[in-house]
Amino acid sequence: MPILNKDMTLCISLSARPSNNGTRFHNFLYEALGLNWIYKAFAPTNLEQAIAGVRGLGIRGCAVSMPYKEEVIALVDRMDASASAIDSVNTIVNDDGVLTAYNTDYTAIAQLIERNALDPAWSVVLRGSGGMAKATAAAFRDAGFRDVTIVARNEETGRTLAELYGFAWAADVDAALDGATADVFVNVTPIGMAGGPEADSLSFPEAAIDAARVVFDVVALPAETPLVRAGRAAGKVVISGAEVMTIQALEQFVLYTGRRPSDEQLHAAEDFMRAQ
Repeated sequence: MPILNKDMTLCISLSARPSNNGTRFHNFLYEALGLNWIYKAFAPTNLEQAIAGVRGLGIRGCAVSMPYKEEVIALVDRMDASASAIDSVNTIVNDDGVLTAYNTDYTAIAQLIERNALDPAWSVVLRGSGGMAKATAAAFRDAGFRDVTIVARNEETGRTLAELYGFAWAADVDAALDGATADVFVNVTPIGMAGGPEADSLSFPEAAIDAARVVFDVVALPAETPLVRAGRAAGKVVISGAEVMTIQALEQFVLYTGRRPSDEQLHAAEDFMRAQ
């Protein structure tokens, strides 16, 4: 990496629980492509002040993670269709003080649904109702899924998300299953996230996982969450948050730099990111 200098372009991420994933991924690719750029993760104490800093300091790009994906909407100037369609932001690009919001989470989920050949006829239980859950639900809806139940303890946000895409809502997993099972289980909550109060918890019962076809955990840290481990042990198709992170981070990288790394460079960045 170049020695720190006054001409470096800065990109950052804002998250309540920052990880080194994005930092390692982006900085590796900056070096691989010979860019005089640097990437740093932050846990903001005040989101409005943080976004003002992006604008005022000329920070080129800003990744947005939980729980700021919806709150940040009021602080940007423009909403790209990828973000405005689902009212959720995970990427901000600064063009001379004009902040445009995007959502590359949606792109990542949509690609993974297609890549893993998930059948739209299958039933889905999706746990979560925040900004990332909105992007995930939208990707499933646009892929043709109709038998989807949103599980959220917060009835207001859960029902709102379910009604937005024509899905059902349930307050908990047991109510969603009602003695039956589902083909696909998707976790879009902090359950299983490293450092969180439920880091060692399963987002779905083991019996439900055993009866499913696919388990999908959007949590990226750790790469092997309790749900991912349980799905692998049960021999299910497993889609991990680490995969989501790689795709969405790649699309962010392209938005920030205008450069798309080669497949070889991308795989090397993935390996570097995960070798922590």
